[in-house]
Amino acid sequence: MIDPGARIGHVHLQVARLDRAIAFYRDVIGFTLKQTMGDSAAFLAAGDYHHHLGLNTWESLGGSPPPAGTTGLYHHAILYPDRPALARAVARVLAAGVPLEGIADHGVSESVYLRDPDGNGIELYRDRPRDEWPSEMYTRPLDLRALLAEARPLG
Repeated sequence: MIDPGARIGHVHLQVARLDRAIAFYRDVIGFTLKQTMGDSAAFLAAGDYHHHLGLNTWESLGGSPPPAGTTGLYHHAILYPDRPALARAVARVLAAGVPLEGIADHGVSESVYLRDPDGNGIELYRDRPRDEWPSEMYTRPLDLRALLAEARPLG
């Protein structure tokens, strides 16, 4: 059995254009660029962690997204600490003109789905407190307007 303290430390994505991917994850999602490896890889993070997200073109420079119906990454998820932080992130995505693919209330969490410029799925979400979790997860509509109403500034 895996140790209950184990966590997924980072996600590393193959991208077609490093500059485009950096701009999306830095300017739209809000990560900080921490380091690069020449013009073939970049490492971004939230806060002072070394990297939550790695991007590279080692085997994908100029490539295209995988066709539908094939195996691979469904999405990676970015967990926000609370509903206002999620709301600010979604407002930033919408302000950048990035289309949303879905919004859902899963009972244990509230989620917003989109794609990066390389077609990788992204889930922006927040968990509800554990004592509010239902006995079974579900998928119901999430009120996007109510969520965005909570996008109050930091501080």
